Amino acid sequence: MTTPHTPRGALIAIEGLDRAGKSTQCDLLLKRLNSSGIPATLQKFPDRTTAIGTTINSYLTSTSHLDDQSIHLLFSANRWERRDSLLSTLTSGTTILLDRYIYSGIVFTAAKPKSPVQPPNPLSIQWCKAPDIGLPRPDIIIFLNITQEDAEKRAGFGDERYEKKEMQEKVRRLFEELRGEGSNDKGDWWVIDAGGTVEEVAEEVWKGVLEGLRRVKEGNGEVRSIE
Repeated sequence: MTTPHTPRGALIAIEGLDRAGKSTQCDLLLKRLNSSGIPATLQKFPDRTTAIGTTINSYLTSTSHLDDQSIHLLFSANRWERRDSLLSTLTSGTTILLDRYIYSGIVFTAAKPKSPVQPPNPLSIQWCKAPDIGLPRPDIIIFLNITQEDAEKRAGFGDERYEKKEMQEKVRRLFEELRGEGSNDKGDWWVIDAGGTVEEVAEEVWKGVLEGLRRVKEGNGEVRSIE
């Protein structure tokens, strides 16, 4: 007797600027998927529960200092720690929601001020993306777009190292560059205005999720890799 093939789960990345509502939407989405009969789980990055994640947490809360290259590589290593788990979960038929992924890692590092003692452009997008080549590639990237003014009105803004106006404006421009013309994953991005109510944004997020699920259903079952 042959065992029926279990369709793989979808890999759905939720990205966006700080305080755009990513965690809120991930929580709502997780409940909606499971209540719809679609097995789903949530993976947050950085994963602060691991040994590497503990170091990252100390850095983000400004209790430790690391040079820009080192912390970027630690963020990437934190994702590689979860690679095998991500793949086994997907192949078991469970959809994974990623609360941030490689794209945040790329733009937040590339947005940092350049030191005068470093060579020109030491933290380009190309350099920042290189350590993540080979990681699982999302079936869709849902990007929550929010204005700086709306972000600053939300509770908790400014609590962590990167939540500064100048930094956020650079991050916004780099996200636009990352998903712009010439990007090999340009078609993976689903951009949403996150300035509406939680319920309005959730409905737009759901449309993106349905598109991601459709792509998996119509695909060959393989999980693509970051190139």
